[in-house]
Amino acid sequence: MSLASAIRRSILPAVALTLGLLSSSCAKGGAGFKMPPTPVEISTVEAQSITDQFHAVGTLEARENVKVVAEISGVVRQLPFAEGQTVAAGSVIARLEDSELKAEASRAEALRDQAKTNHQRVNQLFDQRAASQQELDDTQSALKVAEANLAVARTRLAKTRIVSPFSGAVGRRMVSPGAYLTVGQLITEVAAIDEMKITFSTPERYLAQLRRGAAVNITTTAYRGDVFSGTINVIDPLIDPVTHTVQLEARIPNRSHKLRPGMSADVTASLGERPQALVVPDEAVFGEGDQNFVYVVKPDSTVTRQAVVLGTRDSARAEIVSGVKEGDRVVRAGYQKLFEGARVMPMPAGGPGGPGADGGPGDAATAGGTKGKR
Repeated sequence: MSLASAIRRSILPAVALTLGLLSSSCAKGGAGFKMPPTPVEISTVEAQSITDQFHAVGTLEARENVKVVAEISGVVRQLPFAEGQTVAAGSVIARLEDSELKAEASRAEALRDQAKTNHQRVNQLFDQRAASQQELDDTQSALKVAEANLAVARTRLAKTRIVSPFSGAVGRRMVSPGAYLTVGQLITEVAAIDEMKITFSTPERYLAQLRRGAAVNITTTAYRGDVFSGTINVIDPLIDPVTHTVQLEARIPNRSHKLRPGMSADVTASLGERPQALVVPDEAVFGEGDQNFVYVVKPDSTVTRQAVVLGTRDSARAEIVSGVKEGDRVVRAGYQKLFEGARVMPMPAGGPGGPGADGGPGDAATAGGTKGKR
């Protein structure tokens, strides 16, 4: 037997014995090993007021808006209004040359008076049996024609005085004094802007929740810090077959006259309110397939994965329709490494020393509007 073989035969049993002892020791130690609790942020399921809302973009219009035009042809004599200012209903917008029409009205009045006198005379003769029934009927018809001609002449004369149909802001002049106007030619525009209309559309899935009188808020890029409130006034009875949307119209008071026709605006419409909805922070909810879950912390600091049904949800909070109850504690952050039955160690929100360690109201989203359901 060589010296090398003798050495191998004497060393290998010793190595095997040593490995066996180490293996046994590790096995005994492993039996008593426990995973440490996982640090997580938690939050409490709370009852809060939830308002269902949807957002849209709309275009503002004046409550009433008309183009003031000439109904008869004529020369402009006066335009007694200040551009951009407010005019009252009945205020004169333009006066046209009326001398010829005044003369026609005077002539028609004189012919009416003549026909009236003639009819009275024939009527007296008829009472004295000195005039026939035919003569009386002819004078009566002539009087009616004369009266009608006078009414036409006076109407044409009145149209030389063009007035505002309602109170509102008057636009810029489109003609000048001395210009010859033709029938239908634009003089200016008048818009009633003390109240504005805004038209927008909403998906058909909200149709059952829509109602007249529902509150809306609008904001504009021109007045970023201002919120203007109003109500839904019109719900179109027809649904667009292409876009499957419903057209809505809301009325917005505009006493300050900040809003102007043609402005675009962001619209937030309220569909309904639930004062005792159960909510959790939005980040506490995670999805797998088409199902949503939260991790609920049990009294022994272990967690269970709970399926939930969501209602309204936005970037801050999620409404839980079913699956949890008020007062339950759910994992807000750190659930990525959790599993059923895992033990957790609640940590303050934002790390040690941060606020909201108990997952109280400071952790939940503040009350406010929410977006559409997911």
